[in-house]
This record gives sequence, C-alpha cells and structure tokens, in this order.
Amino acid sequence: MDRWTEYELFVNTAELGSLSKAAEQMDISNATASRYLASLEQRLGARLIERNTRRLMLTEAGEHFCRSCKAVLAEISDAEAAVNATTVAASGTLRITASLSFCLKHITPLLPEFTQRYPDIEVQIVAANRYFDLIESGIDIAIRTREFEPDSAITVRKLASTPRVLAASPAYLRQHGTPAAPDQLASHKLLLYTYANNMNELRFTRKGKSANVRVRQLLEANDGQILRAAALDGLGILVQPSYIVHEDLEAGRLIKIMPDWELPVLAINIAYQNRRHLPGKVRVFIDFLVEHFRRVDYEKRWKGAER
Repeated sequence: MDRWTEYELFVNTAELGSLSKAAEQMDISNATASRYLASLEQRLGARLIERNTRRLMLTEAGEHFCRSCKAVLAEISDAEAAVNATTVAASGTLRITASLSFCLKHITPLLPEFTQRYPDIEVQIVAANRYFDLIESGIDIAIRTREFEPDSAITVRKLASTPRVLAASPAYLRQHGTPAAPDQLASHKLLLYTYANNMNELRFTRKGKSANVRVRQLLEANDGQILRAAALDGLGILVQPSYIVHEDLEAGRLIKIMPDWELPVLAINIAYQNRRHLPGKVRVFIDFLVEHFRRVDYEKRWKGAER
C-alpha cells in the first residue's frame, strides 16, 4: 500500500476524530480507509487508535506517531511548494514572533541579506516571550521551544537543538566559589527564567545518573537578556539555553559551571499555519532560516561553547 496515503489518512483521522470523515476528505471508501489504517498498525506493530461506537481516541503511541507524521508531511509539502516557487510570489507583509534573545541573535542579523534577496517582502517582528495564537494575532511564523502545538492547525518544524547551561562571571565565582555538584547550588544565588517549566527545580543527568535539585532565585526575569546582563555583572548563576550565552562562554566573560552535569536540551522549532499552498513569503523565509542554521551549524557551535 501507499505509505504516504497511510500517513495522511492517519493524521486526518486524528485531526477530524473520525475515520469516515477522513476517508470522505481524501475521496476514498470507508473500507479502503480501514485497510490503510490496519496496514499501518500491522507494519508498526502498535495500536494507534482506539475505537468504539461513540468516539475515537489516539493511544499514547498514536499521539507520538501523529506528531512525527505531521512534521514529515509538512516537510514534504514544503518541498513541493519549493519546486513551484516560480509560481508563488514572495511578497507582502511577513509577521514573525520570537523571544527577544532569538530576534536579536538570529533574525535581525539576517534581515539585510533576506530583504535584499526578497525586496517585495515587508518584515514585522514581534519580540515576545509568550506564545501568541498565530491565527488570532495574524502571525505568519513563530520560533518556539515547545515541541508540539495544542492546535492541530499549526505545523511544527524543528530548527535546531540547544543545550541549557549554568554559567556565572569569573568575578562571581572568585567571590562565592564554584559549585562542583548539583546539591551545592543551594548556597548560591540563582538567576532564573520566569517561563521555564518548574523554574525552581533543576533536573541534571551525568553518565546515566540523575539528580533533581530545588533552588531559590535571587533574581527572576521573563527575558534571557536581563538574566545574561545580571550574570555578566556578577549577580549570580544563570540558567539559560546555550544559544543566548555561547559568545560569552567563548570569550570567557561567563564560565560554564558543572560541565559534566547536563540539563534537558531545548528544541528550537518553527511554527506556522497548516495550509495546502504555503504563501511564498512564509516559505522563502523558512527555507532561508533553515539553510542559514544548516550552513553555520549552530548545534555544533553551541555544544562546543558550552563545554
């Protein structure tokens, strides 16, 4: 059977909550749709959908597979759109939202080249550390660190992964000492990000071992640039993604603490609305950003700087 049709049918079934509605949308019979779904589950060796007379639900395996399928189908759709680039005008107003740190480091520096290449696109940047509703806010592209969207109308495409690090200025470490293990953080001044999951609990791993540590903040802020400035001034130890501080780590302005203990990695993702034909302005910016990250190889650079 056609595997791509299986994937598309499965995603449509999950989004519509009905196998028959998905079959109708794809213009295939219910019997054919059932065979496609059965073939997919048999090949994977896993139950993806639980069905009864009243409702349809994804299993845990189904939820994970659905997110992966949506990402793959989105990339295929983008690739097809790229082939037809000459027929889609890259013009109009492009609204992008991301954190202030990401805007400063990875969007604004690219605009001279991007706007020169696409002079008919007007760019609007909304720097914010909260997640806007893309449709209600008229946002075309959002850069986010959550791995999936609760709204099935939003596509998520991974851009890069970034380690999270603890770092402090040489002056702070000379005055207060350098913690060598997670439990020693209790006696130090922490600079924490307001919107982090479980801000006051840090989860570390090292060689298969894990440690959960409760910490108290000297300073809490809703933007990484505030925490970075405070750390550079010697106020305390920050907890931030490497992409925000890697230049400071490379230059020695900040020192990574406990390099053998790792915090959970963050995924940096591009989120945009599902559309059968992606607007040219959206497609060309996504391609431009992805190609830039691939060329510079930020993941390797960030990992190198955080050691």
